[in-house]
Amino acid sequence: MSLEAVERWNLALGAVVLGVSFAVASPTFAVSVAVGTVLEAVNFRGLRRSAELLFNGPRPGSRGWSVGFGLRLVLLAVGIGAAMVAGANPVGLLVGLSLIVPAVFIEAWRARPPVVEGAPALPADDPAWDRWNPWLARERDEDEHEDWRES
Repeated sequence: MSLEAVERWNLALGAVVLGVSFAVASPTFAVSVAVGTVLEAVNFRGLRRSAELLFNGPRPGSRGWSVGFGLRLVLLAVGIGAAMVAGANPVGLLVGLSLIVPAVFIEAWRARPPVVEGAPALPADDPAWDRWNPWLARERDEDEHEDWRES
């Protein structure tokens, strides 16, 4: 099983937080962090696979992205509920579940495009900026441009 970089960051952050939790908090809190990290790792892997199916198209024999997307949410809810019934610390569980956020930020920062010094850029007052649609990351169609000007 190969892990994507963001998944490796998630597990590394989970290991660090787990070690700190065992050192400064109760064992229940630390185990709750571990359970939350595992639940989020499985959840994120399912989310990534569903997104791949959605954006790349279904592979032969797959059931589509919506089945995996819904199933991962159900499994996450069952996992959280089972952990809570078993006596998990809610804050520890939340910390473990939340570690994907800094992992995504770290990996996005590492994968950013390089800054090109002296790259050509339009002046801020150039009229070409009015033709750019930041929501779609492309130029507006002429009809769309006229509708935007009138409103």
